[in-house]
Amino acid sequence: HMKIHSNEKPFKCTQCDKSCRTMPNLNSHMRIHSDEEPFKCTQCDKSFRHVGNLNAHIRIHSSEKPFKCTQCDKSFRTLGKLNTHIRIHSVKRFKCTHDQCDRSFSQSAHLENHMRVHSGEKPFKCTQCDKSFKNATNLNAHLTIHSGEKPFKCSKCGRCFRQRQGLRSHMKMHSGEKPFNCTQCDKSFRSATALNIHARIHSGEKPFKCTYCDRVFRHSNSLQHHIMTHSGEKPFKCTQCDWCFRHSSSLKRHTMIHSGEKPFKCNQCDKSFTRKDDFSDHLLIHSGESPFKCTQCDASYARKRDLSSHMRSCDGDLLRKCSHCGKGFKFGSGLTQHICRKQQGEVYLLDVR
Repeated sequence: HMKIHSNEKPFKCTQCDKSCRTMPNLNSHMRIHSDEEPFKCTQCDKSFRHVGNLNAHIRIHSSEKPFKCTQCDKSFRTLGKLNTHIRIHSVKRFKCTHDQCDRSFSQSAHLENHMRVHSGEKPFKCTQCDKSFKNATNLNAHLTIHSGEKPFKCSKCGRCFRQRQGLRSHMKMHSGEKPFNCTQCDKSFRSATALNIHARIHSGEKPFKCTYCDRVFRHSNSLQHHIMTHSGEKPFKCTQCDWCFRHSSSLKRHTMIHSGEKPFKCNQCDKSFTRKDDFSDHLLIHSGESPFKCTQCDASYARKRDLSSHMRSCDGDLLRKCSHCGKGFKFGSGLTQHICRKQQGEVYLLDVR
């Protein structure tokens, strides 16, 4: 103990200039050079240099959170995470200087991360693909896509997740808990992130701007999807045919064509569906509800596409009109052919009403 007061560190590393107060500390340090990880988790294949790191990791499996905040009901697996959290209760001294943004933060690092939302800077690059990220946390989460690792397992249903936050959000599905309430409407959410995204509906904030055009978006993933319309990128490729897609959800729906999977099953008859929207349309048949009404007659339909089909044949309904002669057409192809026949060297402006 006296070495703490005297700052004496007699145990020197032979491979670098570091010195330690005790031999156990030196032995622990030496594992950095040897890459030795003798402390192995018995519930997964991870191993660690230090027993403290192993103990912290084991709490992921046990869900134990012994470090409790004295100012709210949150608890944490490690003391470091608790100390970081406590700053939330302190004064938020670091304010965003960007126009029309009033966010402030308790830590300068959080402000620095936030400023990248406005600048678009992504300094953390993946070494296995060309993606880059605003912060190290997002990069580390992304790397599990390449490794396939999903260390966070639900104790109730066995589902596994790449990120701890994904498991936390999932657990609230079992409990039905939605502790984050919107102050401007009666909606509530499972996570603070979901609440913050929802709040942009009320504020009108759209912080994510396209660098190719002047469109702006509330969500970063909406911006990423939009950018693909400029680049033509379709990174999600079907392994069973040549089709490619911009979104993983589109690929997932497509693969059901090959597998024949129809996960949406009607509990009132024996029908099942590949797509959720087709399933929702089908349920209206049982309920008798016909929310889509014709504006020209008294007909109404359970499905929007059935109304659209009806509107093209309903008496007096000529949806598409030529802006030059007033002639109406039920189909866009008819209007196009009419314009081409009448063109005779003139440039007609299409005005579809």
